Amino acid sequence: MNKNDHHGKIAVITGGSGGIGMAIALRLASEGAQIILWDFDATRLSAVITEHADWRSAVVDVTDNASVVAATKAAIAEFGRIDILVNSAGFSGSNHRMEDYPLDLWDKVIAINLTGVFLTCKAVVPEMARTGYGRVVNIASMAGKEGVPTVSCYSAAKAGVIAFTKAIAREYLEQNICINSVAPSAVETELLKQMAPATLEMAKSKIPMGRFGRPDEVAAMISFLSSDDCSFSTGAVFDLSGGRATY
Repeated sequence: MNKNDHHGKIAVITGGSGGIGMAIALRLASEGAQIILWDFDATRLSAVITEHADWRSAVVDVTDNASVVAATKAAIAEFGRIDILVNSAGFSGSNHRMEDYPLDLWDKVIAINLTGVFLTCKAVVPEMARTGYGRVVNIASMAGKEGVPTVSCYSAAKAGVIAFTKAIAREYLEQNICINSVAPSAVETELLKQMAPATLEMAKSKIPMGRFGRPDEVAAMISFLSSDDCSFSTGAVFDLSGGRATY
């Protein structure tokens, strides 16, 4: 495994108690970063911190501005800065055709996947600007590039993440802050294992490599995008699709 140097860097990862978020935390920690996990699931978060005593954590609702601001202030109070922000918290919701999509589910999916990214960036990126350094990676999805039937809300939210990333990246060009997004296709996580076999086969059939992505592969790309070496890429969307997206 190639290594990036994150020694001395303070990294906040949302939704980090499992899945892709945990893979990112493990990768950045192995490369020297101080890990701070923000997650809504207090039970899982406590279990993770028990195993990784040198990490920090906070129970954070990314859809609640006060919760995000309080966690940001706590991190700054302890470490003086935040160098890396990875927005990994997400929620896909159940599948529905557009005319049947429940309004309360629409609000929840948009709140977690899009508003949550806005609120964390709104709180953290100005702190990065204050110190003159920052790396932000927002996890989008292939659904945000292609649109997926029966998950129109999730597709819309992730498309919003991509556009939001492009917009704010241009606002912070002069502060040595690079803000990018990644768009994975299906990745082997607990959520994927819960899907029906027919759904899994359909998803796999869209990937030319003939397999799903691995969380560690997502973490590897994010490790680079979070590093000092990522100094001339900002506002970009990086695909992790096994050849599904070539545009």
